[in-house]
Amino acid sequence: MKTIKYLFLTLTLLFTVSLSSVGEEVGTEEIVLIEQEDGTATETIIEDDFAPDAGPAVCEEAVEKENVWTEVADFFKTMGIVRMFDGKEESGDWRQLIMLLISFFLLYLAIKKQYEPLLLLPIAFGMLLTNLPGSGMFHSELWSEFLDPSSPAYHSYGAILKEGGLLDVLYIGVKAGVYPCLIFVGVGAMTDFGPLIANPKSLLLGAAAQIGIFLTFLCANAFSLTGIDAISFTEAQAGSIAIIGGADGPTSIFLTSKLAPELLGPIAIAAYSYMALVPVIQPPIMRALTTKKERAIKMKQLRSVSKTEKIVFPIMVTTVVALMLPDAAPLIGCLMLGNLMKECGVVDRLSKTAQNELMNIVVIFLGLSVGATATGASFLNWQTIMILIMGIVAFSCGSAGGVLLAKLMNVFSKEKINPLIGSAGVSAVPMAARVSQQVGQEENPSNFLLMHAMGPNVAGVIGSAVAAGLLLSFLG
Repeated sequence: MKTIKYLFLTLTLLFTVSLSSVGEEVGTEEIVLIEQEDGTATETIIEDDFAPDAGPAVCEEAVEKENVWTEVADFFKTMGIVRMFDGKEESGDWRQLIMLLISFFLLYLAIKKQYEPLLLLPIAFGMLLTNLPGSGMFHSELWSEFLDPSSPAYHSYGAILKEGGLLDVLYIGVKAGVYPCLIFVGVGAMTDFGPLIANPKSLLLGAAAQIGIFLTFLCANAFSLTGIDAISFTEAQAGSIAIIGGADGPTSIFLTSKLAPELLGPIAIAAYSYMALVPVIQPPIMRALTTKKERAIKMKQLRSVSKTEKIVFPIMVTTVVALMLPDAAPLIGCLMLGNLMKECGVVDRLSKTAQNELMNIVVIFLGLSVGATATGASFLNWQTIMILIMGIVAFSCGSAGGVLLAKLMNVFSKEKINPLIGSAGVSAVPMAARVSQQVGQEENPSNFLLMHAMGPNVAGVIGSAVAAGLLLSFLG
């Protein structure tokens, strides 16, 4: 009982003290002299918010509590999900949420469906990183100043290195044209030009497949005549869209970074998506343009190519193309350098490095930085839809152009060519050649077209690089 009494008395005492403190006047007094109009001064008492009895500890405690809640509120304001819907343009908007969903879908295609996973996966993840509000990895406004002639930061990487994020720094390699060229070194080191050397006529098929590039360029230019801003493109933008028809991702990135960097995200994603869809897009076109008899044509075995021919070929192609079209020299030169390292046999370590370590590192950097350009503002618009539509038209026309030229060559040639290998003239190595093989074997199981199709296929790599050089020389 005594314990209960003591507890009751203690609680009563605390309650009484608290009531008395509530009723107590809170404030501190300060005497201030106020000068009157007649020159005299009067004393005025000014009260503070805190009682002198409370002492500085209570004041500090109140301020500390206020600061804690302010910091908590500020923390919530910095959260990405809050910034996405705060209505401020510099923070983010709902379009970023849509871009995050698109990045998830592309990751699904890369991982589950295995559609060009080596590049589609880093591109999709780069898209994910750049659309996370507040992450600060990519700043499109810095690159806008970089491209604005009236800006002090025009064509200066200093501001990018000083104020940019991780993806801004990696994107310098795209803007400077470094990554696509390094990838071409790796592609060259993995490519066998023997089928092309053994059958030089296949070079024509690779050239014919580039017709889709120039037809699409004319179509994209025609849209500008409509006067509709949503579907109008400049000549430089039209050239960047048209290069999708070459089905060559690095070439598309190289040309677009020079002519229309604002369209880099949509064009890169379209190029690699259509490269992955070669087995879906090409077979219907091939069957529609050929007869069953033409698809069953058997071709003679290719002659063997000497080592000397394989060594001389990259040196000769680099010299001829660079002298005729200097703007294509970076891509062609890197492609042929990789191939020369492979064929000469004296730098095996360099060749293996180009095929593996160098290629893999550059693919990661290239994919992340290209994906970073796919922001909501640059991707979710009518121009992107038109890019996707014209891209597939360019790719389809390129596939059809190679098939039709092969049919035309059969009219004047005694040694017949299976028109199916013409569709391999696009630069999707070696997937397009495999599709020619598969469609040919459907009509004649004993027909082996793979090596024959590799000729136009590798010729398409050269052809797309030359086409990019032509567009760059006229539009750059």
